[in-house]
Amino acid sequence: MKVLCDQMLGSLATWLRFLGIDTFYANDQITDDELLSIAVIEKRVLITRDKELIHRAKKKQHQVIPITSIDLDEQLSQVIAEISFDTDSILTRCSLCNSILKSLHKKEVQKKVPKKVYESHHEYWICPTCKKIYWKGSHYDEIIKKIKIFSK
Repeated sequence: MKVLCDQMLGSLATWLRFLGIDTFYANDQITDDELLSIAVIEKRVLITRDKELIHRAKKKQHQVIPITSIDLDEQLSQVIAEISFDTDSILTRCSLCNSILKSLHKKEVQKKVPKKVYESHHEYWICPTCKKIYWKGSHYDEIIKKIKIFSK
């Protein structure tokens, strides 16, 4: 499943990426026409709070998930009620750019992460596109805890 979140749903887009869902996040430079075009060309489900955009997508018979809440937890619930995700894909995408993460050997990150992180962690991943490095720190535990609530 591939989705497209409009510019009003940046936090939701990040959390969908945490879930391993291929998520295009539209910046504010993309017009509604371009959003609809990207959704059609890339076969992405459109996720938006924009009532006019919802109407236009439905009129073109394009799949859309209308978001009715400004609360992130409610937004996640709405999306997960509409689409499924593979629990094996959780935390496999870069939260910033959506690329699939690659595993790194510990020695490869020695000079790229804080010394304390290097000394206390053994598994690392890197985004091949934006080069952000990930590890299972305290944020990881909080993300997993929140995801478990939505994956029941």
